[in-house]
Amino acid sequence: MNSLRTVLRIFVIAIAAVLALPLLPAGVAFGHGSAIGPPSRHYGCWDRWGSDFQNPDMATEDPMCWQAWQSDTNAMWNWNGLYRESVDGDHQAVIPDGQLCSGGRTGGGRYAALDEPGPWEAAPVNNQFTFRTHDQARHGADYYRLYVTRQGFDPLTDELGWGDLQLVADTGVIPPGEGTPENDPVLNGVTVSINVNAPGRTGRHIVYMIWQASHFDQTFYSCSDVVFPG
Repeated sequence: MNSLRTVLRIFVIAIAAVLALPLLPAGVAFGHGSAIGPPSRHYGCWDRWGSDFQNPDMATEDPMCWQAWQSDTNAMWNWNGLYRESVDGDHQAVIPDGQLCSGGRTGGGRYAALDEPGPWEAAPVNNQFTFRTHDQARHGADYYRLYVTRQGFDPLTDELGWGDLQLVADTGVIPPGEGTPENDPVLNGVTVSINVNAPGRTGRHIVYMIWQASHFDQTFYSCSDVVFPG
């Protein structure tokens, strides 16, 4: 009898502990991060329309975000979760041409709409600029690698492939927690700033980020649309 009471007591304590855990809203990812300046496609769509994502004006004012929201709203709610595991540094083998912005259609194809060419909202930058990426969970990095599309690539009509990119920055190791703290409660992590030099570019381009997080073999990817002078 005593043993039965002991088992029942343990069971009640276990149930109470589970009920005491905080509940997360459906579709909300644990904090990881993404590019915020120039913003990644998914972060930018969430930042501009997250509080007004059912507004029909998005269809004409921001048509690429509109098609992305219609395709899968969770891609924007989970703007900080576009990553793959177990890539082991072999990015080109894992991610096919035409699927770079979605990380090879990671998340069961959740981010597929990000691969669509078209008039994504683009941030004006100079040929030398600072790229800002947010490490929401303070993972640190084995490296950030930044690429810019070669002159002649047209983001309005061309699918992005590995042959379209030129490496412009490679940070090497960044320790966990290093960066500028953000007071914005939505971000609430650290922002890493990376100097970029992309000479010879004019007009529309894509900045492609590969962020190899240092805590696990998790690799984050993003496309940021920019406009160079000229």
